Parts: sequence; structure tokens; C-alpha cells
Amino acid sequence: MASVATPVPEQKTTREPKNTKFTQQDLPALKPLLTPVWVAAVFFGIAIIFIPLGAACLAASAGVVEVSARYDDTCIAGDTHQQRDTNLVQLEGVGTTCDVTLTAPRQMQPPIYLYYELDNYYQNHRRYVKSRSDSQLRGTGDDLSSTSDCDPEQVLQSDTSKIIMPCGLIAWSYFNDTYTVTADIAGTATSVAVDETGIAWESDIKHKFGSQDAQYFNLEQYAAYRGGNTITGALNADEHFIVWMRTAALSNFRKLWGRINTELPKGTAVTIAITNRYNTYRFDGKKKVVLSTTSWLGGRNDFLGIAYIVVGGISFLCGSVFFVVQWRFPRQRGDVSYLSWNARALANTDLH
Repeated sequence: MASVATPVPEQKTTREPKNTKFTQQDLPALKPLLTPVWVAAVFFGIAIIFIPLGAACLAASAGVVEVSARYDDTCIAGDTHQQRDTNLVQLEGVGTTCDVTLTAPRQMQPPIYLYYELDNYYQNHRRYVKSRSDSQLRGTGDDLSSTSDCDPEQVLQSDTSKIIMPCGLIAWSYFNDTYTVTADIAGTATSVAVDETGIAWESDIKHKFGSQDAQYFNLEQYAAYRGGNTITGALNADEHFIVWMRTAALSNFRKLWGRINTELPKGTAVTIAITNRYNTYRFDGKKKVVLSTTSWLGGRNDFLGIAYIVVGGISFLCGSVFFVVQWRFPRQRGDVSYLSWNARALANTDLH
């Protein structure tokens, strides 16, 4: 007689987690009981930390000596940006020269940083930011495929055999105004040396830019198509170019031009001779030159200190409210043994 196979019971699938302390979220954990007194203490603690820290940040910012002057509207003839744009284009890259005088409002201790500031310039535009080839800049790729993002500044005059180095809109628009500094010290106009080395990030120089030379880049014979400055020599040797290639997040930004390692007493008249070539008139941009010292917190910026003080003040106010409410209208705390986690623990104890 043939044996009858015993049917295997069908296993039911379930999404129920395993009955372990980990999956049931029953591991030992800190479960603080936030009473009004504890909440008030936390708020007062935040206020005690944040308010003095904000005051220190404001004091550091106030210690920075800074002076600036706009020059785009005075360095070239014309009553409107359109007229100035026309006049600058006619000069075919030669530009104009002018002097801007800054007076030190307080004693300026070295190092004193010289910046140029651009306004209404959107380096964060998506197409502008993408228009570069990092592999080409590093020297690891210089063909049409690796520079495809650089269009429309990929090749020279549509000649695919002449790939621009460095390619892209960021490099093409390389800032090309220049500055020479003199100071009136003891009634004598004295030339002030500006150190233009060490202004770029060391990591950028070592890892993001190679030693290859520029080619077909902003050539003089193509003035009508030229964007900004040219590069002579290796890319990683031109620190102004490396600084320019680190795009800004906002439409108003500063970029470091150099450092002055000479002390400037209060009231010193500093004259900056400017060669004005960079065309910001077409898009209603503005150009400034800035002299600034720094503090342990960096340049002048009151926002961080104000933010700390505001948060600390709000915390102090909230702590005061909790304290007054608890003092005027005290409420007896309930029996904590009825809390869910304590109740389960008590039940398990009774079972044993």
C-alpha cells in the first residue's frame, strides 16, 4: 500500500518584527522628565552661553578696520552704464586709468588685505558654474569630450583642433583690473608693496590646477571675442586666476587681490592707481576696491554676533516665562510610576 505524503502546512508570512528588545524598541534609554524648572534651566543655560559669545563676536567685528570706495562710475567717461560700456569697448581691452584715495579711519595693523568687490554679478548662475573642465584644469584631460561642458568657450573660432586652455565661461570672464598702491606717509608719497602670493587656497594650487600653460585663451588678436584677463605661464602659478575660479555664492562678493605688510597710521591717505578694463557696465554691475584688516573671527561681519545675541535673548525670555509661570502657578507633578515605560517595568516586577 502506497504511503500518503503528509501535507506541509503552509507558512504564513508576517511583517511583525521579532519579539526582541531591539526590534520592540525596549532597550534601556534615557527618558528625561522635562519639568518647567528643568526647561527654564536649559533656556537660561543657552542664554548664558550665547549672549557673551555674541558680544565677543561683535567686539571682534568692531575691531576690524575697513575702508572701501566704488570706482567703476568714475574711471571712465559717460553718464550712464550704456555710455560707459560703449566707451570701454572702443578701447579694445586697453582700458582707462584712474586714482582712488582711501583714508585709514583708524590705525591699520598688517596684514592689510586688498580686495576687489563686484556687485550684481551672478557667479552662481547654473550655466556659468558648469562652464568649466576640472580635468583640463588639473592637466588630466584636454580633448573634446572632457571639455564638452565648456561650450560656448570650448574651442577657438569653431576650430575643433584648437581647444581653449583653460576653457569655459568662468575662465573666459577672468577679472583683469589691476591695482598699484601708494601711501602718503609723513607728507611723502611712498610706494606700498602688495604681496600677491599666498592668496589662493594651497589645496587648489596643489590638487585642482596643473602646471600646463594656457593656449588660445583670450588672445589679443580676437579683441571682439575676448572676455577678460590673459594668462602667461602655468595655470597653477597664476594665483589671481585660481582665486577667480572659486565661484561666489552670492551676487555681491569680494575676492582677495593681495596683502599689504606695512602699517598704516590713522588718517593715512592711501592712493590706489587702477587700470579699469573689466566691463561690468553691460549688466549694471559695480566695482569697489577694499582695504581691510582681520580679527580672530575673520573680516567684518556683524551677523554672527547679532544672531548669537538674538537667540540668547529669546532663550532668556522663554526661561523667564517658564520660571514665572511655575513660581506664580505651581503645579504638583503627577506620579511618574504611571508613565508607560515605568508601568511596564512595574508590571514585569509584579509577575516575578
